[in-house]
Amino acid sequence: FFLLIRQPPRSTQGVSSAASDVYKRQINAEYMGKQEMDKKGPTTPTQQHVPDPNKSFKPIKTINKGNKGYGLIQIAKMTLGSGNMQLAVELPAGEDLNEWLAVNTVDFYNEISILFGVLQEFCTQESCPIMSAGPKYEYLWADGHDVKTPLKVSAGEYINFLMTWVENQLNSEAVFPTNIESAFPRNFLNIIKVIFKRLFRIYAHIYHSHFHHIMSLGLEYHLNTCFKHFIFFIDQFKLVDAKELAPLAELIPVSYTHLRAHETSLHLVCRLLL
Repeated sequence: FFLLIRQPPRSTQGVSSAASDVYKRQINAEYMGKQEMDKKGPTTPTQQHVPDPNKSFKPIKTINKGNKGYGLIQIAKMTLGSGNMQLAVELPAGEDLNEWLAVNTVDFYNEISILFGVLQEFCTQESCPIMSAGPKYEYLWADGHDVKTPLKVSAGEYINFLMTWVENQLNSEAVFPTNIESAFPRNFLNIIKVIFKRLFRIYAHIYHSHFHHIMSLGLEYHLNTCFKHFIFFIDQFKLVDAKELAPLAELIPVSYTHLRAHETSLHLVCRLLL
């Protein structure tokens, strides 16, 4: 994977300010309205705008009963429903770390696939000729195996390469074993770190290039909630280096501080639908 940092043209500076403003307004509104929401009880998913899972970019990955990780999926659903995001990302007592990382990786992959599924018609060769995260960051595709020489491709092509690569990892018994008796590879944590580093880049592209589309679809709350959970998770297990998060630096400090202090059950709507 290669990242190019380039000087922003004047016409595109501050391109993510709208996303940052909406994100912060959402958090402030949730905090100010917390007592009122607590009186009314948790908001049901039907009251929120959510993307159609049937239009996901890639087929939704499931963990079947009897397979490795199925029990943890049930635990994850219960903790997500508690309204405590910090609890939702913490390793359950007595459980295997690799298995917890695995089931959550599947879930985050599904979330991003659903999100990009509603945006792919806007992310075209003409509108997004390069994979970027604002004017300063451009990504070139290389997976180190099939593609060793970095390729400059459109954002849509890049995300397709990336999601196909993640899908192949998830479908590999050698990497993500489904048999309860099978062990995870010794380098599993390193693989997980690469997956999350790459998935973050899709969020970065969405916020910088497609947030106006997200708002027109009424999905800004859904996107912000999913991104918040993603940040909590990578922070909990130190999965992504801080330098990789630079394209969304305006949003992430809010996630790490203000959001931790004022969690509400509303943040969990998008996760409960998967």
